[in-house]
Amino acid sequence: MAALVRLMVVGFIVLTVIYVCLSLYSRAVRKGKLRAEWYEGPQEQSLDEFMDEGLEDYDKSLRRKLILSVYVIPVILVSVVIYLTNFA
Repeated sequence: MAALVRLMVVGFIVLTVIYVCLSLYSRAVRKGKLRAEWYEGPQEQSLDEFMDEGLEDYDKSLRRKLILSVYVIPVILVSVVIYLTNFA
C-alpha cells in the first residue's frame, strides 16, 4: 500500500511539472502568434489590449482544456496496467 501512495505522490508531482511546462509553452506560442497577427494587420488598438483580448479567448479555448489530459491519460494507463497485472 505504501508503494501505491508513493507512486501516486511522485506521479502527481511529475504530472504537475509537465502540466505547468506545457501550459507555459502553449501560452508563449499563442502570445507569439498574437504579436505577429497584430504587426501584420491594421493596428486599431494597442498591442497590450490586443494581447489581453487574445489571451482571454485562449483561456476559454479547447486547447487549454486539453492540456489537462496530462493528468487523465497517465492515470488511466497506470490503472489499466495494474488491473491487467493483478486480475487478468
